[in-house]
This record gives sequence, C-alpha cells and structure tokens, in this order.
Amino acid sequence: MALPVVFFGLFFAYPVVAIVERGLHVDGGWQLGRILDVLGQSDIRHVLWFTVWQALASTALTLLIALPGAYVFARFEFPGKQVLRAVVTVPFVLPTVVVGTAFLALVGNGGLLDEVWGVRLDTTVWAILLAHVFFNYAVVVRTVGGLWAQLDPRQEEAARMLGASRFAAWRRVTLPALGPAVAAASLMVFLFTFTSFGVVQILGGPGFSTLEVEIYRQTAQIFDLSTAAVLTIVQFLAVGLILGVHAWTVRRRESALRLVDAAHTARRPRGAGQWALLAGVLVSVALLIVLPLGVLVERSLDAPGGYGFGYYRALMDADGGTFLVPPIDAIWNSLEYALAATAIAVVIGGLAAAALTRRAGRLVRGFDALLMLPLGVSAVTVGFGFLITLDEPPLDLRSTWILVPLAQALVGVPFVVRTMLPVLRAVDGRLREAAAVLGASPLRAWREVDLPMVRRALLVAAGFAFAVSLGEFGATVFIARPDNPTLPVAVARLLGRAGDLNYGQAMALSTVLMVVCAASLLVLERIRPAKASTGEF
Repeated sequence: MALPVVFFGLFFAYPVVAIVERGLHVDGGWQLGRILDVLGQSDIRHVLWFTVWQALASTALTLLIALPGAYVFARFEFPGKQVLRAVVTVPFVLPTVVVGTAFLALVGNGGLLDEVWGVRLDTTVWAILLAHVFFNYAVVVRTVGGLWAQLDPRQEEAARMLGASRFAAWRRVTLPALGPAVAAASLMVFLFTFTSFGVVQILGGPGFSTLEVEIYRQTAQIFDLSTAAVLTIVQFLAVGLILGVHAWTVRRRESALRLVDAAHTARRPRGAGQWALLAGVLVSVALLIVLPLGVLVERSLDAPGGYGFGYYRALMDADGGTFLVPPIDAIWNSLEYALAATAIAVVIGGLAAAALTRRAGRLVRGFDALLMLPLGVSAVTVGFGFLITLDEPPLDLRSTWILVPLAQALVGVPFVVRTMLPVLRAVDGRLREAAAVLGASPLRAWREVDLPMVRRALLVAAGFAFAVSLGEFGATVFIARPDNPTLPVAVARLLGRAGDLNYGQAMALSTVLMVVCAASLLVLERIRPAKASTGEF
C-alpha cells in the first residue's frame, strides 16, 4: 500500500493543499473570514444553487431514462447486445468537452434541430440536462444492470406463485435488492454532474456556471486564487460526503440477495410487452446517444466544398495561431500520454486493489474512499496545483512530458481499482497460502495464482484507464504545452476560435477521439469477465 499512498500524497493531496494554502494563507496569516465573504456573494450563491439543482435534475432524468435500459441489458438476450453495450458506454469515456461539442452540433445555433425543426437549446438548461443523461447513461446501465442480471429471478417467481401481482412481486422482492445499487448509481451520477465542467462550459454560456466552471474562471481568467480556494474547499467537502454515502451503499449492495450467474438470467424477450420495451430502449439509445454521435460525424464531413474529408486534411496544417504544430499531432500526443498514464494507473491501482483485498478496517476503507476523490475533486485545481508545486527539486517536473500522464493517471486509478476489486476478492486466499507452504515467494504466488485468474479483469481495467486518460481535460488544459496539445485541449482551443474551419476541425478531432474510444470499448466487451460485476462500476 506504500506506493499508492505516496503517489496520491505527492500528486493529488500536495497540489490541492498547496492551492488552498496559497489562496487562504495571505500575508503570513490564514484569511478564514474570506470563506464567509465568498459564500455571501450573490453570484457565488447562484453558482452553488445551479450546481446542486442541475445535478439533482440530471440524476433524476438519467434514472428515468436509463433504468429501463438497465433491465433490458440485465434480463434480455438479443443480437448485437455486446455492441450496444459498448455504444452506450462510449459517451462515458469521452471527454466532457467532446460531449458538449456533440450536443452543440445537435441543438446549437445552426445545429441539426435548428436546421430541420427550428429548435434551439444551445444556452438552456435542457441542453445541459440532456448532455448529462447522454454522459451518464452507462453508469446506471452498468451499476444497476450488473446487479440486476445476477439477482435470482426464482425469488420473484415464488412471490408470484404465492399470489402477488407482477408489480407487487417486483416491488417487494426485486426493488429492495436493487435499492443499494440504484442509490450507488444515483450518487455517482450526482457526483459527475455536480462537478461538471466541459459540458456546462460549452453549452451553458455566461448565464450558467457550476462550481468547477467557476473555479476555472476564478483561476485562469480572473486570477482570484482566494475565491477559487474557497470554492475548492466547498466542492471537496461535498464530494467527500457523496463518496462516504456511496461507500456505505456499496457495502449494503454486496449483501443484498443471493446472486446467480448472469448468463442464466438473460433470455430472449417473450410477449408483446417485452418486445415493446426492448424496442423503446433501442429507440431511446438511438435518439439520445447514437444521434448526437452521428451528428458529430456529419458535421466533421460537412466541408465548405461539399461533403468530404476537407476538415480532416486541414488538421495536417499548422496555422501558427491556435497551435504551434499541426492539430493532427494532438492525436499522437494523446495516444502516447494515454499509454504512459495507463501503465501508471495499472501499477498504482493494481497495488491498491491488492492491498484493499487483503486488509480490512476503517483505515483501509478510508483509503478506498481516497482513491475515488480524483473523480470528484476539481481537476482544474489539481492541474493548476501541478504548475505551482511540481516546479522545484526534487520534483521539478513542470517542463517534462511526464506531467500530463501523471494527471491523467489520477483519473484512471479509480477505474482500475473498481474493476480489479471484485475479481481479487473472488480469489480463494487458501490458494495463496498453499503456494506459500510449497515455498513460493509472494511475487511468485501472485504470478502463478492471482494473475491467471485476474488477467482478463486486468486487461479491462487497463482499457478503461486508457479511454479515460484519452479524455481527461480539466487538469490537462493547464499543463499541456502548446507544442504538445492533447485531443481534448485541441478541441477546446478550436471551439474557442471563430470560423467554420476551426469548428470543422474541432468536429473532426472529436470524431477521431470518439472512434478510438469506441474501438477500445468494443475490445473490452469481448474480453471482459463473463460474470458481471455486482459491486463495482
């Protein structure tokens, strides 16, 4: 556990604490009164209200739309199921700036809905809410559907035989078992929407700002570190509370009901009602997920001279303004950074998961919660903290290439841990003990006992870490050098400049990133363990 603790201490806790200290420790003293001053400002109160309100609304809307999908993926077997599971997961690993770009192409001024029906949602709350549903649909499908697929359907059938109606049996038997999973999914969706950055920044306009967007504005545009520090503390406390409740729901979920192999519960739909439900889910996925992604591709091909690859060819040229290098270089930069970040995340996350598996107690549970913090704590704060803390020996990394992979690995580690934990917990400890009795060292016992059993899960963990590293934006926007931009940073810079060429190139780069993420997820669906995870995303 030592290496993961040191890693998070140096590259997460240290930069965050340094930012807060610099913002509130002024002229040799702590300006704690600044906290009340900032929270008393009407515009800050509006930001706090909108952050909470849109997160609650986004969570409710996501559950309403995604729960039928969770049931379909859990209980139905149909052609193309693996491909569809990968499709609904693509938005989750896309950078939020690309999600915002997709909905801008769909509902913005001059977007598809504007051109066809004259409907504009570009600076309204509805655009933000729908984009959040698009982004978090997979969280509900995988978290709730993963448990639903392993609930023994015979218990509900027994209730039906005792006279309960179909709805009463579901309400009294299945729903209580699903309750912790629904609560855990709700908390994760709330967490991701509470800390929303790219979506709100692109779609919200000047009238809508979340805490994360306001932290970025105060840090990068106004240079008011004290206000940014206060908002960081508020977000940190809120995220800590959310993760604490989430950890409690996960522990409840693990003992919900007796579970069975998911392969034995899924079957082909029977009856008009089930076929109608499957059709409804397929239509909702087509409209909510496939359509925005399709519009993204269409806009990338809609060049001034007619449909073609004009915008893609323009990526080969450097204009000396937005980039010092051709935008196409962002693709190779992102792949190189993501590979390095994946290696770091797999090592740190694998060691952390192994430590959490073999130890117990409040200290270990606290460390488990710490591993999730990078998903919710301001990435903007972490990125800016990298700039002001990692610039002196022995950690003078600001001018080195490794800084970006380190920031990306912070986001990848939680996915590695969440993927590896259920599989490692399923390994019989007596096998390790037998190997030790026979003279195997701990390293050899891990290589010969654990590794063969967790190899597929390790590949899935690496794939998720790679995909989320490709899409990391909040921290990378501060530390990526102009001559080595990543794909999300390049997209944001192109969208920040006027002109059809810049917009088209942003769509082209977003499409490239989408295709890479989709290909990664299709591979993951083929190699993921046959048994769905019951306790982790």
